[in-house]
Amino acid sequence: MQKTLITGGAGYIGSHAAKALSQLGREVVVLDSLVAGHRDFLKWGEFENGDLADPAFLKSVFSKHDIGEVLHFAAFIAVGESVEKPELYYGNNVRNTLNLLDAMMAADVKRLVFSSTAAVYGEPVTDVIAEDHPLSPLSPYAWSKRMIEQILADFDHAYGLKHVCLRYFNAAGADLDGEIGERHQPETHLIPLILHAALGLRDNITIFGTDYPTPDGTCLRDYIHVTDLADAHVKALEYLIKGGDSRAFNLGNGNGFSVREIIDVAREVSGREIPVTESTRRPGDSPALVSSAAAARDILGWKPQFGDVRDIVRTAWNWHQKDLA
Repeated sequence: MQKTLITGGAGYIGSHAAKALSQLGREVVVLDSLVAGHRDFLKWGEFENGDLADPAFLKSVFSKHDIGEVLHFAAFIAVGESVEKPELYYGNNVRNTLNLLDAMMAADVKRLVFSSTAAVYGEPVTDVIAEDHPLSPLSPYAWSKRMIEQILADFDHAYGLKHVCLRYFNAAGADLDGEIGERHQPETHLIPLILHAALGLRDNITIFGTDYPTPDGTCLRDYIHVTDLADAHVKALEYLIKGGDSRAFNLGNGNGFSVREIIDVAREVSGREIPVTESTRRPGDSPALVSSAAAARDILGWKPQFGDVRDIVRTAWNWHQKDLA
């Protein structure tokens, strides 16, 4: 059996995908620099410690292992930082992906599942976003993902690289067994930040923007559980192995929850009071991002198991209580 290479497999979503594939009996190789990944998340598969910026290292990985396909998670992901330091995002996300693709082509590996983002859509022009929605990124982070999607399309045309781009909405929650969960340094994602405040690790949670054209003035987002995301990667990989054509799929639950609503859910789940402060909008934030994931359901046979945001927040709360104890 050929192996599946997972770049960024010591990170949040990549480690959940490594677990999901390993539980299905697939041989996994995790490639991670551990700059943002976590050594204690390396519980499944073989580990290769190195950076996508190093072509010689990549060549050695593909020479050492019989790789059949790649799940590509490795990236910088903070929207605000990308606005302040765009060169980091175009270098790490775009240039390093080209290094990966060069190594794949040299090893004749032509299946890739790419960790993209709903941020490629920019400001919505429809209430619910399907894959044919116009692409208009608002930040260097989002542009870096959009650029990679275009590069993959060009590599398919030129070299037959078959790929699936999975456009996540807001990943959240944690492994049900409590083995892995969401941990970023520094933390920038809403639900962990709220739960940090619930645990007394920060004084409050800041709402950035209260004047958006939404019911309560705060941003609306579609939250999808991380194990549902991992399952989608498994199904996307199976789709490619069976000869599926290159394309993009949205991954979300199809429900929008505002920042204020998520804070209220966290208060309910944790039983803690969570202080709030209000600030101005952040550059690069869309007012609302709510998915239509009908294509993933119809073509991949993917169906999220966590449709209730309370259940998603509850798994995150269980993880953070353990991880931050």
